[in-house]
Amino acid sequence: MPESTVILDAVAIQRVLTRIAHEIAERNEVGAEVVLVGIPVGGDHLARRLSRILSEIWKQTVPVGILDVSMHRDDLDQRVAPKVHPTVIPFDVTGKTVVLVDDVLFSGRTTRAAMDALNDFGRPRKIQLAVLVDRGHRDLPIKADFVGKNVPTALEEKICLLLVEEGSSRDEVILKKQ
Repeated sequence: MPESTVILDAVAIQRVLTRIAHEIAERNEVGAEVVLVGIPVGGDHLARRLSRILSEIWKQTVPVGILDVSMHRDDLDQRVAPKVHPTVIPFDVTGKTVVLVDDVLFSGRTTRAAMDALNDFGRPRKIQLAVLVDRGHRDLPIKADFVGKNVPTALEEKICLLLVEEGSSRDEVILKKQ
């Protein structure tokens, strides 16, 4: 039976998202130029939560999109049939600051795939990356601009995000040791 440790509970997740939203607002003074794009499965829900917080800070709506990256990954041949999620980007990204939102940053391959996929929707002025957890072990030279929590892990460990939006009874980030 794998051993599990709660890294972030619901209160900590909310606190981290509030901090990330304030960091995004500080780095991007003109809120009207910022759009959030979440990477399923966890990043899309986190992007919506960040949008609500940023909308309160900037006193205007912050658009949110969802970007499926499964067909843009460079490891498609090493995976079983990918689970494809809908991509919904109801705005033009050209000239905007796009904040990609993901739950866990690991190898960097998902982020690279997201940047490739984003090109199908226009040419952003700038792309920033916000992640709830950075667990290290990068294969590519990718670094998040906004990090909720750095959690150094062993390769065989796993970070799991549980969200009420996904049917969980509570919000938690769990470290699972094999």
